[in-house]
Amino acid sequence: METVKVLFIGEIVGKCGVFTVKHLLPKLKKELGIDFVVANGDGATGGFGIGRNHAIYVRKLGVDVITGGECIYYKRDIVEHIARAPYLLRPANYPYGNPGRGFMVYDTPRGKIGVVSLLGMSGFDRTHLGNPFFSALTLAEKMSGQTKIILVDFHATTTSEKYTMFYHLAGKVSAVIGTHSKALTADARIMGGKTAVICDTGRTGNSYSVGGLDSDVEIRKFLTQIPEYSKVKCEHLELQGAVVEIGPDGTALGIETVKRPCLEVFHEGDRESD
Repeated sequence: METVKVLFIGEIVGKCGVFTVKHLLPKLKKELGIDFVVANGDGATGGFGIGRNHAIYVRKLGVDVITGGECIYYKRDIVEHIARAPYLLRPANYPYGNPGRGFMVYDTPRGKIGVVSLLGMSGFDRTHLGNPFFSALTLAEKMSGQTKIILVDFHATTTSEKYTMFYHLAGKVSAVIGTHSKALTADARIMGGKTAVICDTGRTGNSYSVGGLDSDVEIRKFLTQIPEYSKVKCEHLELQGAVVEIGPDGTALGIETVKRPCLEVFHEGDRESD
């Protein structure tokens, strides 16, 4: 088997993030020679969670696997859909028996590729999940019998927890990709002689914003302490993420960040993105 090039797309935020994927992904796959695409979709619908229709549509756009986070069950229609959607992963450290799956080995033209979704422990007041550090080792060992290429999306709030996971899995999996902060970091590297890591793959959507959301609303919430509905603002669109090249033995050979502006103008009436 030849090397595999995997594109990790930073968290898709709102309908303008979906719009950006629609217009940039086909070109990027061809230009960069991408074999497999993973995207975090935890904010694809309105910035919080992912609905059934958006999940199906993002998959049709060419994303092979959509990972989630603490918002994975926020949209009611996804709870039923996720159980029959193997391309959609919720964090594996959710309670046993929850709808959906937290890891999967996928058959691809380049061979089998394993993907794991995990949620961190710090900063998520509404979720109290199992210890991801135990889950990580257990799943890495379990999946190693099926494939040497194992990718982990670690959705966590703090850099310290992410780096702890990087060292925890260094040399044991092909890549550990940080998500949730929605700010592309400049620390992409290879650890343990095998594992590609990056603290955060950023976001896909409005690049001049507060995590893809309207800055005026987010500022007002801090000033007044009054709860207010966050709004997605569709300007300065950009696809952010990282590309990892992996050898047939599961060793990461390189990792580079992606930061590509979308020159198409978003239209509110774009029914496919809605």
